[in-house]
Amino acid sequence: MPPSARSGTLPRVRGVLTLAALVVLGLALVGVADASYIVDRNVSGATLRISGGTAIVDYRIGGVAKHALLSGAVNARPPQAGVPQVRFTVRRGLGFESGGTCRRYTGPPLPFLVVACDAADGSHWALQSWNRLQPNFGGRAAPWELQASHWRGDLPKLDVWVDWASAGRYEQLFGRYTYLGAAVHGFHTTSAGAPLDTYGRNVYLDVLDSGYGGGWHRENSFVAHNPTGVFCYTLYPHGRTPTSGRAYRLTAQGPGVSPIVSWTGPSPGAYDADVQAQLAAVEQSLGDRLCRG
Repeated sequence: MPPSARSGTLPRVRGVLTLAALVVLGLALVGVADASYIVDRNVSGATLRISGGTAIVDYRIGGVAKHALLSGAVNARPPQAGVPQVRFTVRRGLGFESGGTCRRYTGPPLPFLVVACDAADGSHWALQSWNRLQPNFGGRAAPWELQASHWRGDLPKLDVWVDWASAGRYEQLFGRYTYLGAAVHGFHTTSAGAPLDTYGRNVYLDVLDSGYGGGWHRENSFVAHNPTGVFCYTLYPHGRTPTSGRAYRLTAQGPGVSPIVSWTGPSPGAYDADVQAQLAAVEQSLGDRLCRG
């Protein structure tokens, strides 16, 4: 939780395509190397069944039935330059596939959940729907992406702290993105910070009840840094629009084929110089050259 001006306690809150198509025997076989796989956009009626090591996804777009079969990947590799990240084998064009079941889901809670199932081997499959690509600086509208994931064990983890910058004039967030103890990061980005490989992940920041208006609005997105997985962001005003909100939400696609994860927490409240000094030390301890507290 954010610090209390009276208690001075430290906040430490943990949260939980380019397609290459190959037609073989009349089936579309597509290899996709991305985060939790984007099945399609703006779908309705999505369902999930598991048959052995394959997930059967049925859904509709504009009243037209669609089907996808996903297999061949679980969890994620830690970042390794020159080694491909895990990815699903995706089959389309099959029509309706019978069989499969959705066993009761026994995994951890997930944001933006549509449906989740356990497989016979104890692994978990999930479909999540998220309007990821909202425009920066106040956007709310974007296509809803239906994303599929497959994993065992713990979820990716967003460790997040909320404090202040410029002696309390602005609020800021910093944190670290990890999976199974390893930093989540890529090796190449554009000049604007967008990942250029299948390991890099952006963290998306939304603000609640801010200068953009009531409800949640997109503020910005930023990449988890190489090699630390650390990120930091200050909510400077844009023009005359103050962007600090009543609460903040950070969301990221999982590495490999692991799920989308999200963190939500309130504003830090009134500035406290002692707490800020402690939090600056926490940020410095993360060892990232771009986030120095």
